[in-house]
Amino acid sequence: MITRRAIFEGSVKPGMEEKFFHEVETRLAPLWQAFPHALDVRLFRIEESDDAERPILMIQEVDYPDMDKMREAITSPARDAARAVTMELMEMFDGRFYHVISGIDRLSGQH
Repeated sequence: MITRRAIFEGSVKPGMEEKFFHEVETRLAPLWQAFPHALDVRLFRIEESDDAERPILMIQEVDYPDMDKMREAITSPARDAARAVTMELMEMFDGRFYHVISGIDRLSGQH
């Protein structure tokens, strides 16, 4: 199993916080869950961060059975739909987002 994470680094524009998170939960989360081969989808709203210069606002995680299934998902129409909504919501966000992919937990041997 692998996990693809979207890291949202930055902050929501003042006065837009409630609307931003509402839109993420009601519009984006269902789209993420519709990705082909997605085993589990998690969203973490970060409460604190060590690095005040590069604050992490939230992290989205999607588990896939393997890299091939993940590649299929991120080239699917479901991903295109989610990407369109994400770009719309970025109008309320000062920052950037990027993805990281991980596999097996080497310390515990678990996936």
